[in-house]
Amino acid sequence: MKTLRLILGDQLNAQHSWYASVSESTVYCMFEMRQETDYVKHHIQKVVGFFAAMRAFSEELKSQGHIVIYVTLDEASNHQDLKENITALITSQDIEKFEYQSADEYRLDEQLKSICKLVSIPTQEFDTEHFYTTRDELSIFFEGKKQLLMERFYRYMRKKHHILMEGEQPEGGEWNYDKSNRNKWKGSPGIPPFIQFKTNVDSILNAIQSSGVETIGRFKETTFSYPVNRAQSLQQLEYFNQHLLVHFGDYQDALHTDEVYLFHSRLSFAMNLKIISPKEIITSVLSHYRSNSNEISISQVEGFIRQVIGWREYMRGMYWAQMPEYKTLNTLDNHQPIPEFFWTGETKMNCLNKTINNSLDNAYAHHIQRLMITGNYLLLTQTNPDAVDAWYLGIYIDALEWVQLPNTRGMSQFADGGLIATKPYVSSGSYINKMSNYCVDCQYNVKERLGENACPFNSLYWNFLDDKRPQLARNFRMKMMYSVLNKFSTEELISMKLRASKIMETPESF
Repeated sequence: MKTLRLILGDQLNAQHSWYASVSESTVYCMFEMRQETDYVKHHIQKVVGFFAAMRAFSEELKSQGHIVIYVTLDEASNHQDLKENITALITSQDIEKFEYQSADEYRLDEQLKSICKLVSIPTQEFDTEHFYTTRDELSIFFEGKKQLLMERFYRYMRKKHHILMEGEQPEGGEWNYDKSNRNKWKGSPGIPPFIQFKTNVDSILNAIQSSGVETIGRFKETTFSYPVNRAQSLQQLEYFNQHLLVHFGDYQDALHTDEVYLFHSRLSFAMNLKIISPKEIITSVLSHYRSNSNEISISQVEGFIRQVIGWREYMRGMYWAQMPEYKTLNTLDNHQPIPEFFWTGETKMNCLNKTINNSLDNAYAHHIQRLMITGNYLLLTQTNPDAVDAWYLGIYIDALEWVQLPNTRGMSQFADGGLIATKPYVSSGSYINKMSNYCVDCQYNVKERLGENACPFNSLYWNFLDDKRPQLARNFRMKMMYSVLNKFSTEELISMKLRASKIMETPESF
């Protein structure tokens, strides 16, 4: 039986059982498609990175003897649509069975189901063999529970996989060292230069340009610096272990104008494309920690592991538990358009200027920049979560909807009403000043609430709390801030609301 196996752009797992043996009756197919470049406007580096990784994976499979049909973006035979490409190959290659790995995005999952109903040959779905959890594991874990707290799920994961455990108790005596993960970085300790892999992508850039694909962001080089194959990913992991893990936990929430990545691993792109697995990463990190426990404290390691087996797996589980309705939620009834400067970085607010330009230059920002700078501003200005989703999904190289959507619509924008976050993650300028050096060179004064020189985040924050009283005033975690708001004089509150309205109506002026 001649079998066609589909490999999607985020299914580049060389360790998958599919590739354990070579067969002349098995044909693998991979497609660069306008369907995927155009469903949202992506960062140029994201499109380039995906295609570079896909091409590298295709060549690796071919070198092992596998038969691979790889269709480039500018190839004449490319129908630019998954259904059309698959059905055409089934006919031209006399395919008798179609197989695929489970898609991690709802839209592709639905599309593949419809393709299987359309074709007149047997079909079979396989697991991607990547995640720690199954799609429905989180739903089963939380069945019958009112609160879907990540911390409970994280502890379950630690116990189940016996990670940083001593019997039934957490190693070191604490489940979570988050309180130790909030240090402000002031230029020391130093950070060795990141590995620049310099993958040549000239042909990909030419194909994107000649095909007329519209992108966002900047790409100043003709080589690509993120890892795009297994060897590079393992090299990046080793660099993280040797140079960054020792300080990761301390500074994982820190923000600084001089550093793009700080102590973050730069592995999320490779991991989300399944080039490297979370299990490999955790095993490697734990091994390095065990060998260097006299130098590396448990808080550094736990902070990293929590991101991978806790937050990442939790987000995936929440995505599949709540879709497709989740994508429509707008509990706070926010409808403002996204400001134009989110596409240009041209704003006088230094924290936003640095974070957005960093995103445009590198297709990257770490989780606190995404949550407490751009996300905070978009929520305070009551931006439509549909627009927020599109921006985050497009601009970040590691953004795939299964992980982006619950992070953005849930954690960042509180549009789900508290399914993921127990309170909105909003702040005035004081938090930004506490965690970064952004405020030092900003033309606005972070300590002032009113006046032309006052930090815009301050009036926006109090205006947001006042506007959203009906939805938030009863939230226990917001009680303290509402008690502060209630002490403002009517005159002061009106003045702050007027300034906030001006910022929201004319964001290009700030």
